[in-house]
Amino acid sequence: MSLFVTIAADLLVAILLAATIVTSLRLSKRIGQLKGDEAALRSTIGDLMVATHSAERAITGLRSALDECDRTLADRIQAAQHCSATLAGGVEAGEAVLSRIAAIVSGARTAPAPARPVEVRAEPKAEAPPRPAPPAATEGPNGERLGAAAAAALAMTERALARVRARAA
Repeated sequence: MSLFVTIAADLLVAILLAATIVTSLRLSKRIGQLKGDEAALRSTIGDLMVATHSAERAITGLRSALDECDRTLADRIQAAQHCSATLAGGVEAGEAVLSRIAAIVSGARTAPAPARPVEVRAEPKAEAPPRPAPPAATEGPNGERLGAAAAAALAMTERALARVRARAA
């Protein structure tokens, strides 16, 4: 019986040895696959790191571009506000001039026209003395100048109206 036990023990050891070899081969294949996957994973991680660095540089560039745009926009807004204030001042000055001209024109229209001597030529008569010119003192010292200013203002408004009508056409 000792021969039988010895052969059985050897057979059992041979079967276990064959199972161990098969298991080792399977594990070796899996380790090879994992090493290949590890290399691919390392390559992927390296690519991700490069992409991350590129993205960080791009973000830095975008931030600097955004800061530059912000400064440029602030400068343009400030210039536009300055131009707006200048235009508002010009409009106010223009309205003041227009109101003064309107006051002069309305004053000239409501004031009686200065009497101008009309020369009538008739046959000369020896008996009739010539008519004296109306005194200038009745108009006042500034009457003539006001009339001239009103006439000039009226002429200016008519020219301005003609220009506006020409532009409209």
